[in-house]
Amino acid sequence: MNRPTGRVLTLLELLQSGGLRTSAELADRLGVDTRTVRRYVDHLLDLDIPVESVRGRYGGYRLARGYRLPPLMLGDDEALAVLLGLLAGGRSGLTAALGPAGETAAAKIRRVLPARLADRLRNVLDTVAFTAAPDQDPAPDATVLLTVSDAVAGHRPIAVAYTDRGGVRTDRTLHPYAIVNHRDRWYIRALDPAIGEERSFRLDRITGVRTLPGSFEPPVGDGDPAQGLLTGFATADYRYEVTIRVQGTAEQIRTRFPASVAILNAVEEGGADDFAEGDSGRTARSGRRDRGDRGDRRGGESAPWQRLEIRAERLDWIPATLAALDLPFQIERPAELRDLVLALSERLALRARPGLA
Repeated sequence: MNRPTGRVLTLLELLQSGGLRTSAELADRLGVDTRTVRRYVDHLLDLDIPVESVRGRYGGYRLARGYRLPPLMLGDDEALAVLLGLLAGGRSGLTAALGPAGETAAAKIRRVLPARLADRLRNVLDTVAFTAAPDQDPAPDATVLLTVSDAVAGHRPIAVAYTDRGGVRTDRTLHPYAIVNHRDRWYIRALDPAIGEERSFRLDRITGVRTLPGSFEPPVGDGDPAQGLLTGFATADYRYEVTIRVQGTAEQIRTRFPASVAILNAVEEGGADDFAEGDSGRTARSGRRDRGDRGDRRGGESAPWQRLEIRAERLDWIPATLAALDLPFQIERPAELRDLVLALSERLALRARPGLA
């Protein structure tokens, strides 16, 4: 661009790349003298674009924070990255909290894309396939998300109107100390001072929030908020408390029972008997003793025993998951689960026989 307007826009792009730019550097990039650079800076100031002048031997120009967002100069790859990020965020629900803002931002960029970039973007959108439908879960309100984020950063208590999974609405005072995204849902980790416990709350179930006076001290220690969220899922107050011993490594077991589903601890005492008497007089086992070397690779006598602790509202999904895990196991409780596992094994054995359905 040789015309002054074009060079002013080029100056804005150079300043938006970050850092302090000297007058000599800018003059060289624009092909003008330093006095002309100063005139171009004045043009940007007239447009309310906040350019700071830094004096001294190592002085120059840089962009400062203003009261509104200045025009953004994006490179080709930057524009595509923003558009693809908005697309992915929209499908996952991450940008749904912003309402139509994500769609209008994408539309603004697409309208001004050069033809070659528009073609590249169209090629990406035409060739990408998704294995799941766009996320349909309700998104948190943008005002709620921003208010809670400010409270987390400033260690400020908040008052919220919260609706639990049973549809019961309550008014609570919380001390939020972290925001966690898990499987495209937003959660806050907070201390509930009314009960003196740390809890997790879904942001999309908060219908009103306001910041309260005062401050609080966040939890100390090496606790990981994300891990705390997963542990909370695994220990939630559901109908059944399930305990199962499994012979295998933690990595093997976690392929079927992730941290959001089960608590996993090593069994300190050595091993477990092939058959142990439980409260129903029988124990369901996976029967791996006759599988030789293959059993040793998957689990076998050399592998450690781990204890799975699961809280579940239903038990019907656990037998098939244990079968897919394909490791030796011993059910400690409840007795109903033993019956379900034995029933599944009998159905599988029946259907595997030739000529039977």
